[in-house]
Amino acid sequence: MIEARFHRRIDEIPEAAWDALRPDDNPFLAHAFLAGLERHGCVDPGTGWQPHHLGLYDGECLVAAAPLYLKGNSFGEFVFDWSWAHAYEQHGYDYYPKLLCAVPYSPVGGPRLLAGTGTQAKALHAMLVAAIHAEAGRLRLSSAHLNFAAAGDVAALADSDWLPRFDWQFHWRNTAGWRDFDDFLAALNHKKRKNIRHERARVARAGVTCEIRHGDELAEADWQSLHDFYLATFEDKGNYAALTLDFFRHLGRAMPRNVVAVLCRRDGHAVAGALMLRSSTTLYGRYWGAREHVEALHFEACYYQGIDYCLREGLAVFEPGAQGEHKLARGFLPTRTHSFHWIADPRFRAAIAEALRREAQALEAYREDLLEHSPYAIHVGSPPPVSDTLSGEPSPFG
Repeated sequence: MIEARFHRRIDEIPEAAWDALRPDDNPFLAHAFLAGLERHGCVDPGTGWQPHHLGLYDGECLVAAAPLYLKGNSFGEFVFDWSWAHAYEQHGYDYYPKLLCAVPYSPVGGPRLLAGTGTQAKALHAMLVAAIHAEAGRLRLSSAHLNFAAAGDVAALADSDWLPRFDWQFHWRNTAGWRDFDDFLAALNHKKRKNIRHERARVARAGVTCEIRHGDELAEADWQSLHDFYLATFEDKGNYAALTLDFFRHLGRAMPRNVVAVLCRRDGHAVAGALMLRSSTTLYGRYWGAREHVEALHFEACYYQGIDYCLREGLAVFEPGAQGEHKLARGFLPTRTHSFHWIADPRFRAAIAEALRREAQALEAYREDLLEHSPYAIHVGSPPPVSDTLSGEPSPFG
């Protein structure tokens, strides 16, 4: 008989057992990534993230799992529900805590309902959804949420009483089989191609060079610089920087070849940098910062170096972070992201459903506007203007 158990720390679940349930190698769902957040002071009740991870067990064998948190606020989620919380407060109800199935501080699509790839995966997905629903009811919570869903998650929730929601991110995809950066540029219209070449030349004229290193190729001084850049960006935006230097170092030790760092130097000194993660197919842009302003360096470090890396390494997708219309002009196309929301109170559920219906209409109109500004020339082999694959608070990277 399958039994649901909830864990206050992911380290209560063996790493091998958790990772065996991942249907792909998305690094944000790795036990090492989630455990690092907990071990190094990034995730705890004080930050509004109380781990409440779900495991389904057949006897003592873990057969399915989900990264789950009791949330005391809506920070670090990138799917906005502040207005929902405000409506609850106005009516004298508590919106928090709520139950959230997500990866902290990571607006990255990927599997949330982990059940491997076997024949029982679909049934186990349904059991995970039922267990989350039951736990929200048992704790008398206002709601449960699943953010940045993958295809298997969408299938498990599509015909349920969870409310669907979508948004757009800008992703780069090598759908045309480009071999190198010049090949990619050739697919763009003349204006966009000229602008990118101009931006890259400005960085070179400023005497800045960029290099890419993996986690096991970074010295202690490099980690310190990357974290300093991260802190500077958050301080500049007035946001709380939740990730610690020890967490950054942990990624280098535990997931060294998943870490991709761009270090930008002038006269031998690091002036800017970007920290990314990768899977076997996808590069994920995460954190960027600079000690001084250099024109177009943000675009070079965060976008062009990443595209170059994908082309060299044979990666098909580059997700540079949430939001950012400026990415469109640099070859990143709108891609639909999905979330789902279970609202306990039927009155609030009806009101939120109507708000989401109106939001969806506005987002589809926004899509049509974006279609008018595709950076790609119209010729055989160019990618479609909008991607609708399954894979917010402003991204510090974007």
